[in-house]
Amino acid sequence: MQSFFTMSKQILITGGAGFVGSTLCINFKKLYPSYTVYAFDNLRRRGSELNLPRLKEAGVVFIHGDIRNQEDLNQFEHLDVIIDASADPSVLSGINSPIYPLINANLFGTVNCLELADKHKAAFIFLSTSRIYPIKNLESAAFEELETRFVWKDEQLLRGISSKGVTEDFPLEGSRSFYGATKLASELMITEYNELRGMQTIINRCGVISGPWQMGKVDQGVLVLWLARHYFKQNLSYIGYGGTGKQMRDIMHADDLFDLINHQVHNFDLYSGKTLNAGGGLDVSFSLQELTVLCQEVTGNSIEINSVKENRTADIRIYVGDSRQLNALCGWKPKRDIKKLVAETFDWLKQNEHNLKNILG
Repeated sequence: MQSFFTMSKQILITGGAGFVGSTLCINFKKLYPSYTVYAFDNLRRRGSELNLPRLKEAGVVFIHGDIRNQEDLNQFEHLDVIIDASADPSVLSGINSPIYPLINANLFGTVNCLELADKHKAAFIFLSTSRIYPIKNLESAAFEELETRFVWKDEQLLRGISSKGVTEDFPLEGSRSFYGATKLASELMITEYNELRGMQTIINRCGVISGPWQMGKVDQGVLVLWLARHYFKQNLSYIGYGGTGKQMRDIMHADDLFDLINHQVHNFDLYSGKTLNAGGGLDVSFSLQELTVLCQEVTGNSIEINSVKENRTADIRIYVGDSRQLNALCGWKPKRDIKKLVAETFDWLKQNEHNLKNILG
């Protein structure tokens, strides 16, 4: 598919002023100065406005708009690739709040983007989530408790799960949160556009993504939240699973995600129609206990961490994505380990302390 894109230079990234979106926009423009890169965003998330000067400096075209409004999307003369990186990313959304904003953003918004891609005959890359995998299935998996983390065992009753993580054929029957349901529904719609409209599409099921310029919150962006609370000397809590902080996740540096997306954009024939797990895997994983130690080491600060034994709604003990299918397809693996991720994020906090204190402090 190399010939397809050497003649085409128009990339639209929705959620382009967000953490992942801005990382993709800036990296694409730096690597391919002749490309026109559009960052499309409604600036709803606090802190996204801080990315506007960065986007402008990189030569990215920022467009203020909302994917929920078709009119906002109908202003492009030509597009070759649309990367849908926009979403309400909180697993708690819709549980104790109205669900319509979540559905409008995460499902109807994606459909609007698909219609735009169809109009322009553009290829489409969707950033989905590991949260499409059902909670009860994940929670029923056999695990063991180690000194600092929980881990899955190799022998499991369900298919598609082992100590290496969850594969793409893990059973999808069951509840996964309203957030996960909207993303899975979007995946189903993308599959229909691929088959019935002949659209080139790729679905990446991402685990935790982090790095500099992420505005971490309690329900999304845990590494940045944890590091910022240590940096600004504020309290934290180990919530759920006995309050020990042994919950474990894999994590991926946003630049590793860019490396993958960049390869996909320029090799669409290799990926089109596929749904793939993309994450750090066991090699780039952490528990909250282990993250605490890393944050203490890099900041030099120790803070009070409370213990709450009761689980939160829709929480999971362990999530690790098994990305061996992706690795076998193209050889992609994350290059940046957890220590590098923490160190780079810490440097960003120090350099931007004044602007970040009111957001992350």
